[in-house]
Amino acid sequence: MPRLQAEAPFLHPDCTITGSSLGAYVEIGAGSRVANSVFGDYSYCDRTCDIANAEIGKFANIASSVRIGASDHPMEKASLHHFLYRSASYWDDAEDDAEWFACRAGRTARIGHDTWIGHGAMIKPEVAIGDGAVVASGAIVTKDVAPYTIVGGNTAKVIRRRYSEAVAEQMMVLAWWHWDHEALRAALPDFRQLRAEEFLEKYA
Repeated sequence: MPRLQAEAPFLHPDCTITGSSLGAYVEIGAGSRVANSVFGDYSYCDRTCDIANAEIGKFANIASSVRIGASDHPMEKASLHHFLYRSASYWDDAEDDAEWFACRAGRTARIGHDTWIGHGAMIKPEVAIGDGAVVASGAIVTKDVAPYTIVGGNTAKVIRRRYSEAVAEQMMVLAWWHWDHEALRAALPDFRQLRAEEFLEKYA
């Protein structure tokens, strides 16, 4: 029997999953924290990832120690500290700042289908990573990334396109990530052997 199943995600030890939805064939690496997020089918993250307030498409490849939706502190206030909004941890008669947490939760990061987020990368809140894009290891992404584009650095800048614009557009129209499990298995030899242009010629 395959290790990954449609019925339930594969969770490695010491994961913390709260307020989240995990699709079919999803895998969450050891020591990762996922909060208020959605993982599309077949997506995974490796060890010690911290993912919050995120919508992750299908077939996303998220390497170890990635942070998505890194939270902010209230820089415009008199203090940056937790006591402003995690107040119940400090005083019996104070409540946490629900408005602040609701604001954080609404600042969604979006990761497209068939993406690759390299080790130690950080995706800031409200940033969208397009379908097929690649984020290099250690990158800090503060702006949207176009589909099938490779970015890297701090702050992240375009390195090059993964495919030509024409091939990228055709691939998004094909949208193989919506194929069912059996269709993916049938096409597996072609996924392995054909270049993108050849794959499109056969299936588009």
